[in-house]
Amino acid sequence: IFEQLNVLESVHIIYCLFLNISIIQQIISLTKPFKLKSLFINGRSQIDESLLLLLQKSGSYLENFGCRFGLNYSLPLKQQILESIIRYCKNSIKFLRTYGVERQIIYLVFNLIENIKQSLNYLSINVIDDDLVVSNDNKECNSIILQNLGQALPSRLEYLDLNLPIKASDFEIFLKSSQDTFIEKLLINNTDGQDILPYIKEYIMKKKRVKYLAIINSFERSDDGTYDHKELFSLKDEVNEFELYNIRVQNYYDSLINMYKFIKKI
Repeated sequence: IFEQLNVLESVHIIYCLFLNISIIQQIISLTKPFKLKSLFINGRSQIDESLLLLLQKSGSYLENFGCRFGLNYSLPLKQQILESIIRYCKNSIKFLRTYGVERQIIYLVFNLIENIKQSLNYLSINVIDDDLVVSNDNKECNSIILQNLGQALPSRLEYLDLNLPIKASDFEIFLKSSQDTFIEKLLINNTDGQDILPYIKEYIMKKKRVKYLAIINSFERSDDGTYDHKELFSLKDEVNEFELYNIRVQNYYDSLINMYKFIKKI
């Protein structure tokens, strides 16, 4: 069956529960090119170092890649996956999605973004993963991402989705270091973070750095000083203010890219 796939213009593997070591080895053994255009894997995929050989074989074709770095994969394997993407997929990745990014691999993620920035159009970074426990390492990772991501971004992105609790001072660093990047659609899920709306207005709205904006933001309660979160889309006065700058505020969850629909449009 895999020999027959050689006639296809492209192959897309999206969170396939049946992706395992045996299937990967059969693909690797093919004598003809295997035009793997999309590869999205999660913790249920039964993979090992053979995935690295698949990336070596098909990396030059790969345009869309996502990985859920959960507890099922060892740290060395996570590092090797990222290193292989950097080595074999230079300037081919257009869509990059990462889940469960940990402190030990975050700088490899930055290296990957730098390596593919000429082709990168869509980027999604999700620090929180259902398989991982929120810890001080997560909080440190959030800060590292916001303090270093801005300078790694290309001059233009069609889509950027950041899903992590945000410390306001770190976010300001990100906004300043990414000031030369225009983002068509910016999504931020800042549940359990600090209020970032003033920074959004100062560095994004007034400078018209995005066209579409979708945010779940944390707001400090005046009664007890704790934080609650709301959709920016639900705040009518705020939405109207952004519209004065030709920025359309949208619902966060409606704005998320559905990978299956995205691939069908390719």
